[in-house]
Amino acid sequence: MYGYSCEYCEGTVKERLVPKEVFKHKNGFVMLENLPVGICNKCGYRYYHSTILKMVDEIAEGKRAAERTESIPVAQLG
Repeated sequence: MYGYSCEYCEGTVKERLVPKEVFKHKNGFVMLENLPVGICNKCGYRYYHSTILKMVDEIAEGKRAAERTESIPVAQLG
């Protein structure tokens, strides 16, 4: 699936297993764990397969159940 040239530099996109990745969605945030991500070996740009992005959308829209929900601390500067 990966192994192609990065569209932003001269690097090569390699697949890596990422322990946690947070996605911003119009309905909030979704965190996925242990997912394969294409990462450029030169600039670090991340590429996501469409099935991952579809999963994020389904979870954020309530069409797919999440395994758990976590809370995060929020603070303001100043």
